[in-house]
Amino acid sequence: MYKRKRFSPPQRGLCRHRTSLRGIMWAKNITGNFANVIHGLNPSHLTDRVVQRSKRMILDTLGVGLVGTRTDVFQKLIQYSKIYSSDSSSSVWGCSTLKLPPLYAALVNGVAIHSMDFDDTWHPTTHPSGPVLSALMAVAEGVAEKQRISGCDLLLAFNIGIEVQGRLMSFSKEASNLPKRFHPPSILGTMGSAAATAKLLGLNQLKCKEALAVAASYAGAPLANAATQTKPLHMGNASRHGAEAALLASLGLQASKLILDLESGFGAFYMDYLPQTLPSLQSYSWLLDQQDVAFKSFPAHLGTHWMAEAALAVRKHLAPSGESLPTSCIKAIVLDVPNIRYVNRPFPSSEHEARHSFQFAACSALLDGFISAESFTPQRLSRPELNDLLQKTSLEHFPDNLPSFNSLYCGVKIILQDGDTWAERCETFYGHWRKPLSRGDLVKKFHNNAISAVSPEVAESIVEAVDKLESLDDCGELFSLLRGAELTKDLRQRKRETL
Repeated sequence: MYKRKRFSPPQRGLCRHRTSLRGIMWAKNITGNFANVIHGLNPSHLTDRVVQRSKRMILDTLGVGLVGTRTDVFQKLIQYSKIYSSDSSSSVWGCSTLKLPPLYAALVNGVAIHSMDFDDTWHPTTHPSGPVLSALMAVAEGVAEKQRISGCDLLLAFNIGIEVQGRLMSFSKEASNLPKRFHPPSILGTMGSAAATAKLLGLNQLKCKEALAVAASYAGAPLANAATQTKPLHMGNASRHGAEAALLASLGLQASKLILDLESGFGAFYMDYLPQTLPSLQSYSWLLDQQDVAFKSFPAHLGTHWMAEAALAVRKHLAPSGESLPTSCIKAIVLDVPNIRYVNRPFPSSEHEARHSFQFAACSALLDGFISAESFTPQRLSRPELNDLLQKTSLEHFPDNLPSFNSLYCGVKIILQDGDTWAERCETFYGHWRKPLSRGDLVKKFHNNAISAVSPEVAESIVEAVDKLESLDDCGELFSLLRGAELTKDLRQRKRETL
């Protein structure tokens, strides 16, 4: 069993987080309790496991954000933000000559992270890292001239943003399974990014409470926009609006003092709302200590990763040496999947629909023997042989296959023209929290994504910066690297000294 070990932060740059536990008065309501915990947590509360897991999340999210800067939806958001930009002080990832105001940088970088549906996923269901990290990076750089932001400052605020999302998800059984009405990051990400930004800005308990309350009025986006170019805006808006809520709270904007207590407050998003208090600061336990996240190996809805592995296992029976699939011998393809309506797309007509299609994941994996970012290009989507397989594909739902990322499975059964059948089932794909990516594969994924926007040398320097994040006195170096700026003379020298 894992032995709990506290993380010991560096001594420099942390004085403002040293909060005496004496005299802290717990509020009599949930909102006040959350505000007190957000304000009171400090780096000594972090455990080694939380630090290591969160650094993996940060590295993966930076990688998918960098590759996302090359997508069409990201370019549209850049055009929009340029129209209204002024006082530009925060980096746009992968754009060495462009800076935007912090809130717009949070928006466009958040969109980049989710533009390909390549970012991490948690249970209960949400994409936890994107809205928090893009907000923190933008705000941290925007205030850097007035207040130095250390790597430990960033880690603590990031983990508070993740923690708040996880705790809020536990307020509802409805939130435990896959969503039906709201896209979770649009709700939880907005609240998490507000909490994280409030911590980064050093807001007091009252203003932390106001930040959560203001953020709730920004939260929520309908799931009907899944599988469209608008879905990434959910992530960008969660990042921007959460940061904006904290900034407005810092200026004294007032809102409900009971936002987390009332059904008409945060409870408006869930039918079975049951708010709960957070653990005490004296013995705080982090959800990330208990529940890791899932990292994706290709850019699509998490459910399709079970499907892809099941399809690849079946393919080995039909093409054991990796040869072309004998498609003419296939009579029917039957997919055993949970009943998730927005991932049931028999004939996807765009990359965004394909990313949310059990049928596409199965047929693409069967046809090619792999799924990658290139699988979703228009050329591959329009192939006649792919359409032929999709025509032969049907779904079935069994009552034990529940729509939960913690328990679902996917099966593929191939029925041949001669009556023979082959079937395989995946219960845990590689990258799931029960079967986590190795350090080597996580770094490989980051490099493959990042080099689409920055040089290999800069990508390697980002990995090194994240690895030593808790000991960075100043995050300015990381901000420059994410823009894709060439390495400074000092950084080149330090790299030589470590070789």
